[in-house]
Amino acid sequence: MRIGVISDTHIPDKAQAIPREILDEFKNVDMIIHAGDLVDLSTLRQLEEVCHDVRAVYGNMDPENVRNKLPEKLIFSVGIYKIAVMHGAGPANSLVRLLSAVFKKDKVDMVIFGHSHTAFNEKVENILFFNPGSATDKIFAPFNSYGIIEIDADIQAKIIKL
Repeated sequence: MRIGVISDTHIPDKAQAIPREILDEFKNVDMIIHAGDLVDLSTLRQLEEVCHDVRAVYGNMDPENVRNKLPEKLIFSVGIYKIAVMHGAGPANSLVRLLSAVFKKDKVDMVIFGHSHTAFNEKVENILFFNPGSATDKIFAPFNSYGIIEIDADIQAKIIKL
């Protein structure tokens, strides 16, 4: 399975739309995950135009209409792997610790998150923590990015710089 991952798009505040390069790449995935801070539901519609399986959580900057449509967190399985998704909150240097605590009892293999706008792809205590960075905002990061995850016998995740 090939999964496209995006977060912190902040549309229309930081951009008018998801960058075309990402939408073109996401035409070749089986699932898209948005890890929060969409800001506008039109972002979901853009993603649904290129992939039938779009999953998303709300973030701290999402307004009430987005929060009413999306959950705070998701847990689902892909093959033998259990994946968790949550935007995150608080200081960027505490995100892995916070998310570890939130999903501790769920025995997940991977946690996908956003919030910091900074790409992160690292195993911590046998859990892969993956933040695709922000596709549209470089306020806290040196580059814009998104992610691709490939799952078969194992999980391979990569950050793609724009």
